[in-house]
Amino acid sequence: MEAFRQTLTENSYSRQEELVFWDCDREQRARVSALLSKLGAFAGYDYDARGLTHDVLWANREVFLISRAVLRIHDCPHAGDVLDITTWENGARGAHMQRVYEMRDRAGALRVSSKTDWILVDPVTRKILRPSAFTAKAITVCPREIDCPEPRKITLPREGREDRGSRTVRWSDLDGNGHLFSGNYGDYVWDALPEDLQVRVPREFYINYSREAGLGEELRLEGVREGPDVYQMEGLGPRGSCFTARCVF
Repeated sequence: MEAFRQTLTENSYSRQEELVFWDCDREQRARVSALLSKLGAFAGYDYDARGLTHDVLWANREVFLISRAVLRIHDCPHAGDVLDITTWENGARGAHMQRVYEMRDRAGALRVSSKTDWILVDPVTRKILRPSAFTAKAITVCPREIDCPEPRKITLPREGREDRGSRTVRWSDLDGNGHLFSGNYGDYVWDALPEDLQVRVPREFYINYSREAGLGEELRLEGVREGPDVYQMEGLGPRGSCFTARCVF
């Protein structure tokens, strides 16, 4: 048996992980939700390894919430694949701090890359803080180019929307903060896509997290198709838009 390794440097964190059936769809391909879940997990692993656990950040009243993410799937991983996943901070832009990722196989081939934007929040008042208010450590910059588009604002047109059903936030959807887990949005989107797109592997997936969804809230899902290879979706909760997503096939 082989022990998987992890590595911490001044400005990066790396860890090996094996994809299991839980991470994959019926074709044994990594689900978008599983890849999204790893973005949040590896941000946590990085800071945990530096002594900046969730409890420490909460006590400092400086916690991160993911705001936008984009995945570029170069070669979709499958069940049983072992990935070397590396994450770096990548400076601040306006109100956002960026974190980037690469997922490579054992041969070193790039399978997935990602860029994410995060906001700094006071968990008590829910007030958004400027990146300059972060006191726990200096924010570093990734020393390499990441082969992935920049996160972007996703806005669906008002006209031409179609009803893609609704989804109620259940107990098993919640994370430790008591809200719909950021990775689970990927399954919400995929379950509501037209059938011909559900079986395809996206080249790129964009998502904006606009408003947290809680237990029992119903999200009304609306979609817009842009030609054969692009589909956009919005999840509307009782207090307005919770997320928007863009799938590029």
